[in-house]
Amino acid sequence: MKKLICMIYALCAVVGMEAKENFDNPDTIVVARDGTGRFRNVAEAIEVCRAFMDYHKVIYVKKGIYKEKLTVPQWLTNIEICGEDRDNTIITWDDHANIYLPEIGKGMGTFRTYTLRIGGSHITLKNITVENNSARLGQAVALHTEGDCLLFVNCRFLGHQDTIYTGNASTRLYFSGCYIEGTTDFIFGPSTAWFENCDIYCKANSYITAASTPKEVTYGYIFNNCRITTAPDVTKVYLGRPWRDYGYTLFMNCQLPQQIRPEGWHHWREEAKQTARYMEYNNQGEGAATDKRATWSKQLTKKEAQKITVANVFARNDNWTPLP
Repeated sequence: MKKLICMIYALCAVVGMEAKENFDNPDTIVVARDGTGRFRNVAEAIEVCRAFMDYHKVIYVKKGIYKEKLTVPQWLTNIEICGEDRDNTIITWDDHANIYLPEIGKGMGTFRTYTLRIGGSHITLKNITVENNSARLGQAVALHTEGDCLLFVNCRFLGHQDTIYTGNASTRLYFSGCYIEGTTDFIFGPSTAWFENCDIYCKANSYITAASTPKEVTYGYIFNNCRITTAPDVTKVYLGRPWRDYGYTLFMNCQLPQQIRPEGWHHWREEAKQTARYMEYNNQGEGAATDKRATWSKQLTKKEAQKITVANVFARNDNWTPLP
């Protein structure tokens, strides 16, 4: 009997070592809907990652449509979710705020509707599409972020109202070469986020941003070298409105189409005119004229704009470098 027990323990140890060798290392995990990868769902690959990894782990997602409601939990770090092809590697879900939840006796609400929620820090998304495929029945978040030091490279974020929620004021996000579309307030929240060389597509006459930057946070949303375009039937678009007092949004070196309203910005509440931090610098295009801009918005001087750098905006004591 003792010999049998020893054999069982030994077998368990071997299995444990095999599991550790498979996943507790920097090797890439492959996900494929067609069964050619280690997993068929992204959620399964996320589940096997070790908490608080001190190495870079790649989850490589082959082309396909992955109907999943995903969470990267707070205890996961240093993960990269990389698609094989940006336009054909799609994570999609279709919750919206007005779905009735009997357990709470009311609608789901905005913050439960996400397709992908990132709670962990030092997470990278690359070459992939995140979509909320709900019909226009209310707020419907595609990407919901809570972690710090998040990097998004060559991704698409598709939705209608509230496509991207940047949900934590103490966090830094960097979007590089991404495509973001939506209808109303489709980039919103309190985080500090830099959008570099991104395409912003407006699907309705509404508002692009709804920043809720806290008063004590120096920077909110910064769009640099971005291009705004609109659907054919769109005629009137605001650059933003402050979801909370002291909302911060800056467009600089961007291409603004004629559909941008002459005043540029909306105050949402009259008292927000005294606190909103809305700025522009060196924008181009038919929508960049400044002579009729809201009087409570600001045009930066060259000297002021030179201080708006990635290093200054993301400055902390950790020396995080977001550039891909």
